[in-house]
Amino acid sequence: MDIVCLDLEGVLVPEIWIAFSEASGIPELKRTTRDEPDYDKLMKWRIGILKEHGLGLKEIQDTIATIDPLPGAKEFLDELRSITQTIIISDTFTQFATPLMKKLDWPTIFCNTLEVADNGEITGFKMRCEKSKLTTVKALQSMGFDTIAAGDSFNDLAMIEASRAGFLFRTTDAIKKDYPQYPALESYDEFLAAIKSVLKA
Repeated sequence: MDIVCLDLEGVLVPEIWIAFSEASGIPELKRTTRDEPDYDKLMKWRIGILKEHGLGLKEIQDTIATIDPLPGAKEFLDELRSITQTIIISDTFTQFATPLMKKLDWPTIFCNTLEVADNGEITGFKMRCEKSKLTTVKALQSMGFDTIAAGDSFNDLAMIEASRAGFLFRTTDAIKKDYPQYPALESYDEFLAAIKSVLKA
């Protein structure tokens, strides 16, 4: 029994922090998990920058309201969900993801939660579990699922490596070079064809 596990940002929707970096005019916030493998370190650094600039959850959510799924992402996800079970496993946060899930017709997503003060300041974050993507894939496998995983960043590699099949989607040249064993795909058509091929195997 197969289940597809997809990353969210960079795969189905634009990178939220890059969009907010552009909207806020703070170039440092363009740094993502493509650049920094240590997610805990990255998030603490981001929260520090937000505090420094007096920005909170509302400002980020205002930017997220302007973001649409990547062109072709909803059609890809609709077809994928029609042929196999699919879960989005993301290191983003419920407060960021909900409006985007609405635009994708409410797929299942496992993600984390921000800790927010009454004044809207982001004070911290609560990860759903340790090594959330790998832990989730292993839990699904323990329930009898064969996982097929795909993502674009360093924090996706563990779930890709642990799965029956794994793909890189619109990733960086550096990750392609360091992980040549995983097919690097660029279009939703080839992505869907690759997954269908695994499902038939």
